[in-house]
Amino acid sequence: MLHRAFVRLLALFLLAALPLAPAAAKPAPVWAFEKSDLAPDPAFRFGRLPNGMRYVIRYNATPKGTAEVRLQIDTGSLDERDNERGFAHFVEHMAFNGSAHVPEGEMVKLLERAGLAFGADTNAQTSFEQTMYLLSLPRNEPRLLDTALMLMRETASELTFAPDAVERERGVVLSELRDGQGYALENSKDQSAFLYPQAHYRDRLPIGTVDSLKGATAEALKAFWQREYVPAKSTLIVIGDYDPDAVEAAIKARFADWPARAPAKRPDQGKVLLAQQGTTDIYLDPALSERVTVSRHGRWRREPDTEESRRVNLLRQLGYGVINRRLQRLSRLPDPPFRGAGVGTSEVFHIGRTTNLVIDTADKGWRKGLLAAARVTREALARGFTEAEVAEQLAGTRTAIENAAASADTRSNDALVGAVLQLLRDDKVPTTPASSLERLNRHAASFTPAAVLAALRADAIPLANPLIRFQGRSAPEGGEQALRAAWNEAQAAPLQAATSATSGTFAYTDFGPPGAVASDQTRADLGLREIRFANGVRLNLKRTDLEADRVLLRLHIDGGELLDTKANPTATEMTAMLPTGGLGKHSLDDLQTLLAGRSVGTNIASSGDTFAMAAATTRRDLELQLDLMAAQITDPGWRTSADVIYHQTMTNFFARIDATPSSALANRLPSILSGGDPRFTVQAPETYQALTMARLKADIGGRLAHGAIELTMVGDFDPEAAVAMVARTFGALPPREPDFLPYTAERERSFTPKRGITVIRHKGAPNQAIVRYVWPTTDDSDPVTSIGLELLQEVTGIEVLDTVREALGKAYSPGAASSLSRVWRGWGTFTVNASVDLADVAATRSAIESTIAGLAAKPVDDDILARARAPMRERIDNLLKTNGGWLALVDRAQSQPDRIARYQLARQRLDALTAADLQALARRYLAPDQAVVALVLPEGAEAPAR
Repeated sequence: MLHRAFVRLLALFLLAALPLAPAAAKPAPVWAFEKSDLAPDPAFRFGRLPNGMRYVIRYNATPKGTAEVRLQIDTGSLDERDNERGFAHFVEHMAFNGSAHVPEGEMVKLLERAGLAFGADTNAQTSFEQTMYLLSLPRNEPRLLDTALMLMRETASELTFAPDAVERERGVVLSELRDGQGYALENSKDQSAFLYPQAHYRDRLPIGTVDSLKGATAEALKAFWQREYVPAKSTLIVIGDYDPDAVEAAIKARFADWPARAPAKRPDQGKVLLAQQGTTDIYLDPALSERVTVSRHGRWRREPDTEESRRVNLLRQLGYGVINRRLQRLSRLPDPPFRGAGVGTSEVFHIGRTTNLVIDTADKGWRKGLLAAARVTREALARGFTEAEVAEQLAGTRTAIENAAASADTRSNDALVGAVLQLLRDDKVPTTPASSLERLNRHAASFTPAAVLAALRADAIPLANPLIRFQGRSAPEGGEQALRAAWNEAQAAPLQAATSATSGTFAYTDFGPPGAVASDQTRADLGLREIRFANGVRLNLKRTDLEADRVLLRLHIDGGELLDTKANPTATEMTAMLPTGGLGKHSLDDLQTLLAGRSVGTNIASSGDTFAMAAATTRRDLELQLDLMAAQITDPGWRTSADVIYHQTMTNFFARIDATPSSALANRLPSILSGGDPRFTVQAPETYQALTMARLKADIGGRLAHGAIELTMVGDFDPEAAVAMVARTFGALPPREPDFLPYTAERERSFTPKRGITVIRHKGAPNQAIVRYVWPTTDDSDPVTSIGLELLQEVTGIEVLDTVREALGKAYSPGAASSLSRVWRGWGTFTVNASVDLADVAATRSAIESTIAGLAAKPVDDDILARARAPMRERIDNLLKTNGGWLALVDRAQSQPDRIARYQLARQRLDALTAADLQALARRYLAPDQAVVALVLPEGAEAPAR
């Protein structure tokens, strides 16, 4: 008898010799969550058509009656071949220039007639890896959704690429490339070449190159589109106030017959050189602030989105957060070693990872900054973190997750679209906020300092013999050798003990006896409660259920820019720095630790005729937010550390004041229009270097202490509790001035009597220019004139887009703007603007002048008027669907009640405007000889005679 073991061995041999049936192939996952233990939010509906196109649908009613539609094509500049650079972006432009069922130029018009404004509601974007088409639907009408899906299908499979249309759009794409040139882009290119010499992406910027764009033919663009725009690389997203079943049926009806084609494989992306080390780069430009970047590369890691990977990733984030918090503390010292610094690790597409330590310093401060930042990073990775440091970082994470869970049912359409895009682009599962909170609570005990340090060490690539890059205005003394020597010195220096974070409690919870309510009225039409306390403080309350657990605040204090005078034009210049000085009893750094995990913040700006503060908080933290705001105006810190930050900022400001055409225009034009009025003129650099918090206190301290106050609160809060909170904080303050002051003389502002050409010089690319026409109009006191000029702005924008962009192909984004002041008496401007090639200045001027002359010569075309009016109607109708819209309406309801009446009549006044009315406004305000013609030209370029 054969031994049983031998029999089994023989059987195995015989089986191995037999031909086996092929194993059934496991289908590839359609969605990332199919290979994850994380469950997606069940409110999303995920589907795929037989042709391979995917779709995501979700019902959502925030804002009510609206929807967002997106079409993502998984193709971008990384999919281009050597002779196709810029083609992905060029094709995106051609999507608006004719298809089988929508003639060239009609797509935008069709959408404008439906109430979608070009740019705001109708747009597209191209990146390295995706092309995205965006439509924001202002109404949830089935026919509007059908139109949106029809246009998306036209883009996906029906574009025509007429040669003449390609030729017209070529100039627009080239103008976009030209507008993007400048010191920032060149600096980025140099950095990419240094860090990633063999990576493909640095030669595939989405904008392309001049040569490739000039050589692009209709046939070549169409070939790229046909190759890349296939169902298998496409995902349609519809999120909003539509029935999901109806949306899904509409998608199937519109896209099911799109023929399937095999997706093209993305070309090789090159590689990140893991062994690259020990090299140094110095890049100089007069507009660049000083920065040192220390880097090392590592392998790319495929990390599926799972519960465990999220836990580990959170540990990493906590670790980086602690180090960056330590660096931040140093930047806030009275004599800081650097302006700012940070460390982190990021992916380089799917070919590598890089850990970077970035240090921003004052001019010639690089060595001091590098030594300090390197020491902090070394100490952290060597010795780890304290429980208090980890707790501070975790508190912020916990609060964000808790807030998301509390407001989950009223997330906006945009927020939900963002979650879907993270799934499509990063394979991140769109889980529910509640599940995120549950996981955090379950894993909280594992977030120990030791675990955080272990996760950070496993993630960060050691900065041994690193790549060092310097950028700035002047070379570091000693050059590359000095940079390397400083780094080596920092690595050899003895480690020091990390300083402990300040502990304690927030000191501002008692402002005196709660104030009494002197008056309390409710407007029945708006549900707006208007309260006045005995000390003069005004409070406006509007409770909504639009965003669960969200509260918006805006505070106004009398004064603002009206404190600036011709004798003291920079009186309020440093106002925005006030929070940087902290509070009298807490530095800004102390506040960050004391308030960790709380949804509060503080800011202040000199805005028109008030000092304005704004905040967004939650029901839980509303009282603390009010405490913080009241403390900010009653006991500012006025610390000199804010002086240091401000002076460094202004040094960089003046270094790039005219580095680009847009910066030169923004910084010079206000003075030109105001006839050199010092209040609107950039002063000499030494003027700003002389400003201090002590001087700011002398200039505005009295207004903060005594000026009239109006506070507006909008959102999800208990009204009675809110009144009590305000009574305990702002209502408890000493008596304020009862009314906002008139400032009669201070409101005077004159428009320059000098008309015609004025030349502004810039130091940017020699082919860059801007043409801007500015007419004086009037202030905002007459609501009919105001809305009339706003409609004229929309009409002019359409006309200029048609002439300067579409017909001439001279500019990427020409436009018009009407700005009427509520602050400066009689002051208003109407502007037409185009960024163009230097060689096209004359043609652009001619096109603008012809357009403006046409508006005055005859009534505007009915279709153009309808296309301009429809998006304005939608903005009016949809304003009160968000808390932000409510805040914009009821802010200053007591001191400026006319704004509410104006809104209530806005739609009626808009609909009453006729083409003849607009013609009359054009004749009244847009006379050819009344415009200031600002030409922003490169240094050395010849200025036109007229």
